Amino acid sequence: MSVPTLLKSVQSTLCRALKPYYVGGGTFQQIRRKKRTFRKPLDPKHAEELPEFEYIGEQSRPDTLLYMWGVADHGGLGRASFIRPDRTKRQQRLPFIQHPHRVEFGEYHRVVDVACGYGFTVLAVHRKSPYTCFGTGINTDSQIGGHQPRAGHPLGMLISPAPIEVPLGGSNVVKVSCGRAHTVMLTDTGQVWTVGNNSYGQCARPIISEEDYSRQPVYYRISALHDINISNIECGQDTSFFLSDCGVVYSCGWGADGQTGRGHYNNEPSVGPIIGDVEGEKIIKVSCKADCVLALSDRGEVFGWGNSEYHQLSSVTDEMQIHTARRLHLPGVKKKVVDIASGGTLCLLLDEDGQVYSWGYGPLGRGPRVTYAKDPTVIPSTLFGQNDITPDAKVVSVWSGVNHFAAINSHGCLFTWGKNPGGCLGQGHTSDQCFPLRVAIAGQVLKVSCGVDHTAVMVREIL
Repeated sequence: MSVPTLLKSVQSTLCRALKPYYVGGGTFQQIRRKKRTFRKPLDPKHAEELPEFEYIGEQSRPDTLLYMWGVADHGGLGRASFIRPDRTKRQQRLPFIQHPHRVEFGEYHRVVDVACGYGFTVLAVHRKSPYTCFGTGINTDSQIGGHQPRAGHPLGMLISPAPIEVPLGGSNVVKVSCGRAHTVMLTDTGQVWTVGNNSYGQCARPIISEEDYSRQPVYYRISALHDINISNIECGQDTSFFLSDCGVVYSCGWGADGQTGRGHYNNEPSVGPIIGDVEGEKIIKVSCKADCVLALSDRGEVFGWGNSEYHQLSSVTDEMQIHTARRLHLPGVKKKVVDIASGGTLCLLLDEDGQVYSWGYGPLGRGPRVTYAKDPTVIPSTLFGQNDITPDAKVVSVWSGVNHFAAINSHGCLFTWGKNPGGCLGQGHTSDQCFPLRVAIAGQVLKVSCGVDHTAVMVREIL
């Protein structure tokens, strides 16, 4: 480069660098000849005369984010790179995730509900596309809909969220619940839809012998609930429950342990109300992850039916099952019960003072030496974050999987304990946890869903 060309280049560079600091513009020579006066600050007296503009735009991402962890091999964590890593980015295949990871799907969709089944996850989202329900993971029985890239070749597993093409007719899915191999969806217009395995009538339709669920997915709207205002849904292992806004519980599905609560031990493909002590009560919550069912009334009374092999219902029966709802006696629980959770072998309840009680068999949350309790016994509040620094911290909700459990305190902190296959407790290891331990998540936890070997949570980000 010649000297004149180099000099001209340097002058041009200086011109661009100095231009913001001088009034006007021009070439380097013009700027050099101008009076070197910096821009004067705005007179505060005239600040109020300036027009005001308010720009309101859509947020770059939803304020509620989605986190998952646990076994990744079945695709239930919704991230394709866990199953098929990109070698060009030096990614490795990860069979399980021991810490919470933020799901990319939740960055672009406003998730309103999440449910973990047995190796799969279902998400309800605020409508941004023709679909408001998505699923990922095991799909051997079309529990997350029909997905056939080629005719006659259904996908038995999805490694990232894909739409469940329910013919909703313009309504939106607002609540989801999952069993072992079936899914129940509730819309904003009160419609209840089911899809997946119906071997025991859990999808509320007639049982068809040798039905091929993988090749012939059936999206079924439960017509029996058409004139009933359903406010919530819950799935056990192969049983479905529907709670009306007036507090009546309906059920269908597997009843070998009496979990349908219909007064017998047969399977029920038709929807009908639970009978027994719940009749005339206003039930506000039903909890079931396997085959023991708890129900909570607006007065704080707890009812139970189904399996009692581990003495979950020993306060009302010496039998291993009961087929009719009974009001449970809860010695030692003096305050009003405000939440319940029923796992595979043990149960939890929460009173209005934030005290958590557990009973049954398994990881009760009270150390390695306490694995059985016939009556509800309190778990120390200090294990849920109550101490001298945060004396106001108390548990506000409890959740259960089949073999692991969770609680959220008033500060939005999440605590987990129980069996830990694949690191589903989110605590950075795969060892079982015999007492509650906090999970490291940046944000306020709103909802938890525990599956068999993975966990999903909805988190409000703290900015």
